[in-house]
Amino acid sequence: MFYKRTIPLIIVFVTGLLAFVHEFVPHPISAAFREEMTTWFRIIGGFGMFIGVYSLLHMHTMRVRRQQAGWGYSAFVFLGAAAMIVAGIVNEPHGPLGPAPEDGTMFDWFYMNVQVPCGATIFSLLAFFMASAAFRTFRARNIEAALLLVAAVIVMFGRVPLSAMISDAFPRAADVLLECPNLAAKRGILLGVSLGAISQSLRILFGIERTYMGGGGD
Repeated sequence: MFYKRTIPLIIVFVTGLLAFVHEFVPHPISAAFREEMTTWFRIIGGFGMFIGVYSLLHMHTMRVRRQQAGWGYSAFVFLGAAAMIVAGIVNEPHGPLGPAPEDGTMFDWFYMNVQVPCGATIFSLLAFFMASAAFRTFRARNIEAALLLVAAVIVMFGRVPLSAMISDAFPRAADVLLECPNLAAKRGILLGVSLGAISQSLRILFGIERTYMGGGGD
């Protein structure tokens, strides 16, 4: 119990306290500590990325092996990953097969002609989901919903180039709504999120929240 609970709690408390203090202590030792912690964060992030990649590959491997619904897409994940890895190894500058061509590498070609169009397609499809969700949400059932509907219409229409061709009042009205009431509400939400993050950090720092150790709050 001492090695599984007490020592990790001490490490978390000491590390968190030092990370908090060094922000307010302008000293070379504090700067050196920050650099060391940044290096360790990168190392831990690398292990986290490895675990994430392993989890992704394991999930898609199980789908292909069991031939679950949509397992063909999982097989395409392996094909795409293998193609990008080979392209990166072969055509990267100063790679194992020599320098890359001057007009870009095959890795760049795959990224610009496959990844970017696929990403644009996904985001374009999201626009239809957002429009349908807005239609269901912005129904003038009461005064508050009516105000939200009017504000949303003004903002959306004010961001369309056609609105500026009709009158400059629509873009200005959209800017006023975004910079005044919307920004005030956004700042309130950010303050609430910040207070929540501070309280959660204190719970972890003092050992009240222990879910990161496994076993829930035991």
